Amino acid sequence: MRNVAPAPWRHLGATIGVLLAGTAWFAWWCAAGAGPRPAAYLFVPAGMAIAAFATMNVVRGGQRAPAARRFWMRLSGACAFLTAGYGLLAVAAVRSSPAYPEMPVPATFCVCAGVFAAIYAVARVPLGVTSRQELGRQWLDRAIAFLGCAAVLYHFGLVPLIYRSGPRDLPLTAMVLMAFVLAAASITKVSYIGGGPVDRIAVRLLAATGLTGAVVALLAIEAGSDWPIVTQAVVLPVVPVLVTFAAYRQQVTTGSSSRRPNTWLPYLAVAAVQVPVVDALARGTAASPLVVAAIAVLVIALVMIRQYLVIRENTRLLRDRQASELRLRYEATHDPLTGLANRVLFRDWLDAALHTGDVEVLLVDVDDFKAVNDSLGHDVGDVLLVAFAETLCGAVGDDGRVARLGGDEFAVLVAGPAGTADLVAQRVITAIQVPISEHGLLVHASVGIATAPAGAPVGGLLREADMAVHTAKQRGKGNWVRFTTDLEQPVYADARLGGDLRRALDAGEFRLLYQPIVDLRDRRVIGVEALVRWHHPQRGMIPPLEFIPAAERTGLIVPLGRFVLRETCRQAAAWLTEFGPDALEKVEPNVSVRQLHDPDFVADVRAALADSGLPAERLVLELTESAVLRGPRVSQVLHEVHDLGVRLALDDFGTGESSLSLLRAFPAAMVKLDKSFVDGIEVGRPGTPETDARQAVARAVRQLAGALGLEAVAEGIENEEQVRQLRRLGYTTGQGYHLGRPMEADRITELLAGQRRAAVA
Repeated sequence: MRNVAPAPWRHLGATIGVLLAGTAWFAWWCAAGAGPRPAAYLFVPAGMAIAAFATMNVVRGGQRAPAARRFWMRLSGACAFLTAGYGLLAVAAVRSSPAYPEMPVPATFCVCAGVFAAIYAVARVPLGVTSRQELGRQWLDRAIAFLGCAAVLYHFGLVPLIYRSGPRDLPLTAMVLMAFVLAAASITKVSYIGGGPVDRIAVRLLAATGLTGAVVALLAIEAGSDWPIVTQAVVLPVVPVLVTFAAYRQQVTTGSSSRRPNTWLPYLAVAAVQVPVVDALARGTAASPLVVAAIAVLVIALVMIRQYLVIRENTRLLRDRQASELRLRYEATHDPLTGLANRVLFRDWLDAALHTGDVEVLLVDVDDFKAVNDSLGHDVGDVLLVAFAETLCGAVGDDGRVARLGGDEFAVLVAGPAGTADLVAQRVITAIQVPISEHGLLVHASVGIATAPAGAPVGGLLREADMAVHTAKQRGKGNWVRFTTDLEQPVYADARLGGDLRRALDAGEFRLLYQPIVDLRDRRVIGVEALVRWHHPQRGMIPPLEFIPAAERTGLIVPLGRFVLRETCRQAAAWLTEFGPDALEKVEPNVSVRQLHDPDFVADVRAALADSGLPAERLVLELTESAVLRGPRVSQVLHEVHDLGVRLALDDFGTGESSLSLLRAFPAAMVKLDKSFVDGIEVGRPGTPETDARQAVARAVRQLAGALGLEAVAEGIENEEQVRQLRRLGYTTGQGYHLGRPMEADRITELLAGQRRAAVA
């Protein structure tokens, strides 16, 4: 199949053919010296008719923006008017042969309508500008450029036509005037198109058609009486070529590419307007100098206005830039939540202060802030931090500058004589003794103080203050500690302990011991509590009170608790397999609050039961009351574990602040009476106040548990008299050193084997 060229190429080729035919005819006419003059008037309407089809083809083809479709439709109408006008002129030329025809009034009307339609189409091309202020500036620039361009065209094109000798051709003068207006307006307009749906090069090609008016004017003056022939055959047929070329450009592109407008054009217009002034003065033209001079003065005035607007805009932009820089500098050095200085600015303060003298600094850390976020939400936590920052600033006053280093950690650079930091720390501790924030929360804070001489490094000073905060937390929180060199060793030891914990988990240095839970009636072992121990290769046995808090602080309690849970389930399943379902009723590993916040905790429990084969009802998870009181997330996790069939026990029951309410809201199956209520329960004779108080608490816990259908277990039993007293109070289950110390799994195996032999006997 033969390829068919695109329609724009056919139209462009046709108009070029018309132009070449007209040029060839004109050359033949010049060479022969005479010929049929009316033939010269046929080339313009033929070319414009083709251009009308080419522009309409753009409207019909492709999915174009409405603004582009309207532009090409208006341009197609302009071509149709020009075709009709020059067609009527061709008819007049045939009728008046061999003389040159006068342009009929209808032809003049059609040509002027076509030129006006083209001007309107170009004027309505979108500039790609949306700001009213920017659009106003562009109109000013365009007015300057238009006047400069119009002055040049007026002087060199229109003035010679108006002031030439002989009769004036008013229709010709009007058409040339409109062509000049089209040229000036089009050139100005296309210079400011920064983007839009109409191709920029296409509009420039259309703007170039206005220059034919200048050529026609010059020919009318210089070419003698035969100037209409060269105009109709050679000059004006260029217009349809440019139009069809523009149509081709639009069809092969999607629109006008975005670019920066020609902001230099107004200044070029100032230079251009001087050219006709100088030429008019040199030639002594009567009318042109006055008009051109007036245009030049107007252009200069508009340029001065433009310069004023540019200076004002630059001043505004400079102010905006300075304000933006100040805002960015502030945001880079201040905390967005509290408005206090951030860590970067605080370190700058310290660096400057250490260059001039000794420095005292306070680090203030809100105690248990994570619990507030977890239980009440981050929004409440943010409000609390803002209130705490205000309280801290009020307590510090003029004695220092406050910063927020991040999270719940604040810092104070103390300004004053030595020892002022101690007074500031005490004021801070005192200021937060009352509830703060709109939620009325009571918080505590730990404060660390450090002092450094002039020239000391900033990092060393902050590190010492951080050690002091760490020590304050270890000593019970809610107090302040000044750094001394003897604080370094415990802190480093704690850091080494955290590293050892990670290594110990990987090396398998943790083991489980099991303390029997005994039926107080027949002393039979009915369950065990799993207790983790750490056998350090160099330090030997490390007590839980030393490594459990370190595991909590480092987050290693989660993998450690996972190990305890899986090993307990595995060992319990092995005992049930060996000794039967009646050997043990329950196994009880302890669960940390950090484990309850782990998103994989429920999955870990489910996996431990599935992998070991231990029935869910044999697993009892021991939790402290403080762990249960940790908000909706913890409550949801505990209910999910309870739904698995796992039982839950409240350990150290009676020592918390909300024990009774917990028994109603918490899905507990067991309460374990704290050792503090068992100690001394048998001391003295019956009737002494101390003994009566302990017995009353123990009796109340037992009765409450019975009323709620819970099992009560007494902890910390250390002698036989306590066993007898607890039995009289209704307890049937207990544990303690008197009944059995924590022991290896092999020892529990021996006890279970002995119980089985006794049962058989």
